[in-house]
Amino acid sequence: MPKQSGLGDRLLVAGYDLSGDINSLGRIGGGHAPLEVTGIDKSAMERIGGLRDGAIEFTSYFNPSTDRAHDRFSALPAANQVVTYLRGTTLGNAAAAMVAKQINYDGSRGDAGEFTFEVQALANGYGLEWGTQLTAGVRSDTDETEGTSYDFGEATSFGVQAYLHVTAFTGTSVTVKLQESDDDGDSDSWADVTGGGFTAATGVASQRIATAGNQAVEQYLRVVTTGTFSSASFVVVVVKNELAVTF
Repeated sequence: MPKQSGLGDRLLVAGYDLSGDINSLGRIGGGHAPLEVTGIDKSAMERIGGLRDGAIEFTSYFNPSTDRAHDRFSALPAANQVVTYLRGTTLGNAAAAMVAKQINYDGSRGDAGEFTFEVQALANGYGLEWGTQLTAGVRSDTDETEGTSYDFGEATSFGVQAYLHVTAFTGTSVTVKLQESDDDGDSDSWADVTGGGFTAATGVASQRIATAGNQAVEQYLRVVTTGTFSSASFVVVVVKNELAVTF
């Protein structure tokens, strides 16, 4: 895949697509905090991995409209928020997601008249996870739908984590779930991923789910919807573990 710019990116917070109110992303980072364990017999530092962490920091414009940036961020919610960055809106593109706490909402007014806010979201419980977009940005279904599959290249044995944002909904409920196949449904029929179903949504919502850490996951994955609805718009990001992961 060739080098890419950051044009056409998206940022979703707790089910709301706030991309049009975001000026820039200052940091998308995570990993393990290094623990220094250098012995007195060493001539260089020794480190091992510590706690997993993550952060997404961004600059927001002032938009006081209902359910836009100011309405969502100014409340400084104490509850967990699912925060997801999409690198473009193509199926299979990279994405970063995490369960997070919003730490601040710091405004500044520049001498040219611009009014912007700095927002920092810090991971809570799982750290930042880089994954794959299993929808092409925001996908809109008007009935139960079997989505386009994505080829991950190989089967794995270490489970998956997945993130969901339902950005708009009309109907009774929609259940979004993952299905898998070894050959894109050719001779190996599509089947639900064990533990790969999100809780049914009845409106704007966000969730993180995880299968067992030692679960086999087949090469192809897709997103399907079931339920009673006339319109459901949503984003799904999947983290398919290539190694054993502990949270």
